[in-house]
Amino acid sequence: MAELSQPATVLSVTDLTPHVRQLVVNPKTSRISFQPGQWVSLKLPVGPKPPLNRAYSMADPSSPYGELTLVFDRVSGGLGSNYLYELRSGDEVILSGPYGNFILPQPLDRELLLIGRYTGLVPMRCLLKQMLFSKIQTPVLLIALAPNENEVLFHQEWLTMPLQYPSFRYLPLVAQNGESEAVEKTLAMLAPLVKGQPKVAPMLCGTKAFVRPLRTFFTEKGYDRKEVKIETYN
Repeated sequence: MAELSQPATVLSVTDLTPHVRQLVVNPKTSRISFQPGQWVSLKLPVGPKPPLNRAYSMADPSSPYGELTLVFDRVSGGLGSNYLYELRSGDEVILSGPYGNFILPQPLDRELLLIGRYTGLVPMRCLLKQMLFSKIQTPVLLIALAPNENEVLFHQEWLTMPLQYPSFRYLPLVAQNGESEAVEKTLAMLAPLVKGQPKVAPMLCGTKAFVRPLRTFFTEKGYDRKEVKIETYN
């Protein structure tokens, strides 16, 4: 079956950090119904064989008006992100979706452990905002990795979230020397949190080099692979 694509109008462009930008777009043909944690594919007119397909998770839950909030970082030399950085309000992009299974586990009967590196935090923001809206009070621990102190995504939101969600905990980490350091710092924090404790519901998002060692950590601690939800990108 052919993939169903449609144009979407850019409604707003906002810089969140020096290297991360938010686009709010509105699909023109039909509303996209999605679950928090899912993503859409943008069809970009760049590269040697356009369209160039790039996946971006929604940062906000479904809106009554149908707009989608997408967040991405500018990659040095990246065809897709550099094209998106040129877009302005009123421009159009072609997209399809939704896709993906990075959604809340059901039943959610244990503490939710979210671990995201940089833009891997985007679908987690969507999940958490939906949990707030739905008044889900499952305990949540968020471990958020950033490449430097200027690139900590949604930092103020996470700091104030316990005011609305008392069972939410937030642990930010900065790892400036790539994925190996990010994994090392995360594992150092995880070990005492997991050892001898009841099982949690892990959800991991980031590059493959970041996520895969963390999944291995959980499986070595007795978790089934299906108990560890992951979303990866490169």
